[in-house]
Amino acid sequence: MSYDLVIIGGGPGGYNAAIRAGQLGLKTAIVESRGKLGGTCLNVGCIPSKALLHASEYYEAAAKTFPSMGVKISGLELDLPQMLKQKEDAVDGLTKGVEFLMRKNKVDYVKGFGRIAGAGKVEVTGADGAKQTLETKNILIATGSVPAPLPGIDIDEERIVTSTGALSLKQVPAKMIVIGAGVIGLELGSVWRRLGAEVTVVEFLDKITPTMDNEISTAFQRVLKKQGMKFELGHKVTSVERLRSGLEVTIEPAKGGQARTLEADVVLVSIGRKPFTDGLGLESAGVKTDARGFIPHDGHFKTNIEGIYVIGDVTTGPMLAHKAEDEGIAAAQIIAGQWGHVNYDVIPNVIYTDPEVASVGKTEEELKAEGIEYKVGKFPMMANSRARTNHETEGLVKVLEDVASKRVVGVHMIGKGVGEMIGEVCVAMEFGASAEDIARTCHAHPTMSEAIKEAAKGVDGWTMQS
Repeated sequence: MSYDLVIIGGGPGGYNAAIRAGQLGLKTAIVESRGKLGGTCLNVGCIPSKALLHASEYYEAAAKTFPSMGVKISGLELDLPQMLKQKEDAVDGLTKGVEFLMRKNKVDYVKGFGRIAGAGKVEVTGADGAKQTLETKNILIATGSVPAPLPGIDIDEERIVTSTGALSLKQVPAKMIVIGAGVIGLELGSVWRRLGAEVTVVEFLDKITPTMDNEISTAFQRVLKKQGMKFELGHKVTSVERLRSGLEVTIEPAKGGQARTLEADVVLVSIGRKPFTDGLGLESAGVKTDARGFIPHDGHFKTNIEGIYVIGDVTTGPMLAHKAEDEGIAAAQIIAGQWGHVNYDVIPNVIYTDPEVASVGKTEEELKAEGIEYKVGKFPMMANSRARTNHETEGLVKVLEDVASKRVVGVHMIGKGVGEMIGEVCVAMEFGASAEDIARTCHAHPTMSEAIKEAAKGVDGWTMQS
């Protein structure tokens, strides 16, 4: 069968590109080897991790917070199999939903591993080994990423796990060591800490979430430590030895020094992700990759080969599902002869711990490095009336404004539910808002979002609630 577009990869980027292409009248097929659509995000990433984060927050709140609010519970206990089941139920429902959207938009879903077999050809190998070739005018690579390995450490997804294994542990480990203080490690580490594990995070650098605004990163670590998470910053893991009764993890200072060992029942390796290009036929097709294995594009998602496009984690930019979604939509529109664009200056980033961390745009450190004169407004959640009422006072909001343009260029928050609040700021920044524009926009009272308004007032020195 001949197509206008064949998409290799059924994650958020791929399936959103497929939906938009179908809406625009392109004869489209999507190829996915996993057996389920949704990619890493829906199957073993964003969605199942949020299901466990949410459930574990309820469990901890019932144990620690409810009594102080006049809600007494007796006989509280963890039902881990049920917690894991509700996670799987959520994933199953959503994957079926994505399949429905393919049918609704007349997209052919082809199960199997896709590789570029020449100009306008995608060869698909099914689970049974059978091969078929799809003829197409355009190919979109949306194959995503996989966990980056740590040399010398063998993953078994039972005791030494990636994020995939950490989502399905059969019991709560007494001691968990997380290698890497990035988003994935901190989110999943916080899940198992809430459920009873002693969690230690080992990070090569001297700060957690290294790309985050320094002030927010420092505040975030302070909150996590208060909650019971331990940190070994400026250290590297040199080996993980399997013992009959557990694991022995050897660490040493990153800058050199005395090695020592830590005990663990489970080790989570979360040192980042790498683009997935194995077996795609890139070399034979002439598609170039950079030194890190990413597939570059021309700014309009076109690779160096005519008719082959790329989006998502497998190309440059932040490895975020919503970035891939926006790229998929833009790429589909360009392939259909329309206009498509992604504003990479307004891509939000959220860490779904409790409290959440959310950011968009430039950090203070980036603005200083670029020589941009800026003003800062801050507001502590402690001074927000809804936060005080709800006993959720950890955190702050920080607004950064470019002095020359009078535009908000960065917002960074830590607090309960800030992942939902960041959307307001993204809209404001897309429309070129100043801090004053946000400050003079009426916000409902009492709400957590008032903290954004007060921080925006602070840019010009007229914060009123603290």
